[in-house]
Amino acid sequence: MSDARLIRSVNREISAYSDYDAFLKLAHNPDMRFVFSNTTEAGISYHAGDKFDDAPAVSYPAKLTRLLFERFSHFNGAADKGWVIIPCELIDYNGEALHELVVRYAQEWALPAEFMTWLNASNAFCSTLVDRIVTGYPRDEAAKLEAELGYKDGFLDTAEHFYLFVIQGPKSLASELRLDKLALNVLIVDDIKPYKERKVAILNGAHTALVPVAFQSGIDTVGEAMNDAEICAFVEKAIYQEIIPVLDLPKDELESFASAVTGRFRNPYIKHQLLSISLNGMTKFRTRILPQLLAGQKGER
Repeated sequence: MSDARLIRSVNREISAYSDYDAFLKLAHNPDMRFVFSNTTEAGISYHAGDKFDDAPAVSYPAKLTRLLFERFSHFNGAADKGWVIIPCELIDYNGEALHELVVRYAQEWALPAEFMTWLNASNAFCSTLVDRIVTGYPRDEAAKLEAELGYKDGFLDTAEHFYLFVIQGPKSLASELRLDKLALNVLIVDDIKPYKERKVAILNGAHTALVPVAFQSGIDTVGEAMNDAEICAFVEKAIYQEIIPVLDLPKDELESFASAVTGRFRNPYIKHQLLSISLNGMTKFRTRILPQLLAGQKGER
């Protein structure tokens, strides 16, 4: 089963590097309410050299701090002009981590106390969990797909049908995002932790664990790896004997989720390149695998 969908919600691209003024002017839009980001696990990080007058700063948190201050200044600190900031980077409590870095930059740059008050009172930083295998540009199939679609698309992307988006935040977000009008698998929850733990440890952890083993065996994709009996056995052993025993969630729920995950890995229509998973590999190792290894060493199983 496959289907093509044209994404119509993106109407322009603004580069903070080639048109910094246009980037800052985004903050002047009175109708702008949500800020989503996905800068990879390495994106929500501190860069010591970032300054207020940089055009732009290096790190995403510093860019966001500057953009927030631009909005605060343009609207004279109006309480109703704050943003709902929804990071999608795959780190623990990404909303809280991003908020801490924005506060850190604001303090280092000696921004006024009024801005700090507005930042904390009028803006919401929501932690999230995104669960969908997205394999990127289908290089080997692009020409065929474009012939079927009838147009060339430099932004072709492929993903599995399954998806889950969990946002930790107030229930009012459901109406603001129009979730009450749409049948989407998007959850607004009080605590993201259980959803986060099982997904990062099992799905992402298994991905990161199989990459070096499979790639050095001459395999290029996750699907091919799962069709190799020895590598499949390695992945399942890692999940059921090393990961699940150290997670503080009901075993039956974890095993059910794990079974679904390995089925998703075997999806013949999803060509998930191992090299794409290996991007920022050490950062991924620290967030996806190391916690389970340390828990196992402590005997928490």
